[in-house]
Amino acid sequence: MTGQAQDGNIILQVQNLKTHFFTAKGLVKAVDGVGFCLGRGEILGLVGESGAGKSVLGFSILGLIDPPGRVVEGRILFDGRDLRGLSPAELREIRGGRIAMIFQDPLTCLDPVFSIGFQMAETLKAHGRTGAGGLRDRAAELLGRVNIPSPRERLNGYPHQFSGGMRQRVGIAMGISGEPELIIADEPTTALDVTTQAQIMTLLHRPVRNKGTALILITHDIALVAQVCDTIGVMYAGRLVELGPKKKIIGRPLHPYTQGLIRSIPGHQEHKGRLFQIPGMMPDLSDLPPGCAFAPRCGLASEACRKTPVLHEVEPGRQVACHRGMA
Repeated sequence: MTGQAQDGNIILQVQNLKTHFFTAKGLVKAVDGVGFCLGRGEILGLVGESGAGKSVLGFSILGLIDPPGRVVEGRILFDGRDLRGLSPAELREIRGGRIAMIFQDPLTCLDPVFSIGFQMAETLKAHGRTGAGGLRDRAAELLGRVNIPSPRERLNGYPHQFSGGMRQRVGIAMGISGEPELIIADEPTTALDVTTQAQIMTLLHRPVRNKGTALILITHDIALVAQVCDTIGVMYAGRLVELGPKKKIIGRPLHPYTQGLIRSIPGHQEHKGRLFQIPGMMPDLSDLPPGCAFAPRCGLASEACRKTPVLHEVEPGRQVACHRGMA
């Protein structure tokens, strides 16, 4: 899959999605005209620096944008239905059931005053996934599936009694409890050690491999997406600047920003020395420079970059938003 999945296999199609925040400081275009397709069993990695709009894109798909933000334009087609046209009740049936979200820090979405077992039972009841043995048996089974030892005893524990990695596993267990067709994982391995990161990614990959679940992995770690994803979408200042198969993007990145991200991966330097870093910072989304938002940080910028580049196909399944085209 390349983000241009065949029609019969598409589970998610995002078209010209725009999510804006109307703040006292000005209009913030957090997501500005993003579009892609995702096939069943496909892993899409959305990568970019903090502030690129990756998480807002994930929240927009699920209808989790709070004021002063709102989705102002675009379509979000999930299995052929536009999620933007659904009633709150219809969206609740899909959210957490057919589409699950794994948050960066599950401690923020786990209630500290209730046991893990109680919270898992509530999740199961909300989506009608009780199982033959009852809520507690089903919850223990789910904890066992994410490799939490002594799962039945752990149901009596509270979030603060779990390590960061174990809380993330609980979040995954709750996410997969509804047997989702799409999982959106927002920075699921941040602040975890390397071994735990690998374990978390193995757990997330399991439903993709076994059930054909689609996965959107949101991360700033391009080395991680290079390992686990089929397709990579590179975001910068609210827009996709490159989209295509992992092997092509990692092997021959076309956008200068993608090139910089890959050069910053340890071990990718041509010569030993200081680790490469992209100069400058992500621009203020309420005060973007004219034309290409990356131009002020780009050593290859030219007069043409005063005009905003459009994401266009440069080869089958490969898109880039850069005036340099195939250069």
